[in-house]
Amino acid sequence: MKIKLTSIYVDDQEKALAFYTGVLGLTKKADFSNGPFRWLTVASPDEPEGTELQLALNDNPAAKAYQQAIFQQGQPAVMFFTDDVKGECERIAARGASFKMPPTEVTGSTIAQLDDGCGNLIQITQLARW
Repeated sequence: MKIKLTSIYVDDQEKALAFYTGVLGLTKKADFSNGPFRWLTVASPDEPEGTELQLALNDNPAAKAYQQAIFQQGQPAVMFFTDDVKGECERIAARGASFKMPPTEVTGSTIAQLDDGCGNLIQITQLARW
C-alpha cells in the first residue's frame, strides 16, 4: 500500500494554483470541473507520478474551523522535504514568498515555514544527516 493523494484546504483554488506552481514550483497534475466542483491537484516535478496534493476548496464550515485553528497554532498543513532547505528558501523567496520562519535548526532537521496565502502554513524540512 502507498499514499497516492492527500488534500489541503484552500480558500481560493486559482490563488492556490498560482502559489503552489509559480512560487513553490510544483506541477499541475489534474484540473477538471463538474458543476461547481473542481478537482485540482499538483505534484512534484521530480516525481510526476508520485503523491498528488489536492487543492480542495474549503467550503465546509467544520474544515474551515480546523484550518483556521491549526494555522493560529502555528501548525503546518503540509510539509515538503528537500536536501537543501536554504537553497529552496532562496529560490522560493526570489519568486515573491516571505517566510514566517527562516531556515531554523531544530532537533534532527532544519525547517522553514511560510504562509501559502490561502489559509495554510507550509513547512519545508531538511532532515539532518548523522
